[in-house]
Amino acid sequence: MYTLNPIGVVRTTFTETAKIPKGLGAKHVAEGTIEIRPELEAGLQDIEGFSHLYVIWVFDRSERWDLVAHPPSDDRPHGVFATRSPERPNPIGLSVVELLGRDGPRLRVRGVDMLDGTPVLDVKPYLSNVPDAQLRRGWLDEVEHRRRRDQQG
Repeated sequence: MYTLNPIGVVRTTFTETAKIPKGLGAKHVAEGTIEIRPELEAGLQDIEGFSHLYVIWVFDRSERWDLVAHPPSDDRPHGVFATRSPERPNPIGLSVVELLGRDGPRLRVRGVDMLDGTPVLDVKPYLSNVPDAQLRRGWLDEVEHRRRRDQQG
């Protein structure tokens, strides 16, 4: 058993899950603020040098979980661990956001996909060593292929 203490909260304009863009082609361009607890501000030293951040957060309003998810981008079910569903055994979320700036313990970011007041567990610099040519997107590639085929008639 682990006890995790949030390091802060996200401030966004999203007050309802339905308003957050989801599914294939969803654009996450909304801006928001990650408010780090003041006593942890020293941990933000040198973060300004990174363009993007991983944000690890909690689906704090998720009330149940299921091992099979029905994502909005597909009419087929998938295992929850192959999706970004909030209904997970451990309600942990992961997002990549663009760092726009820092004001003391507040990080101004773009690309938020969380509800206002969402607890943040950690922030880490985004570093990827997987070249785009080697990156696979699992069942999402299949869904996109089916949609292109259907649109072409």
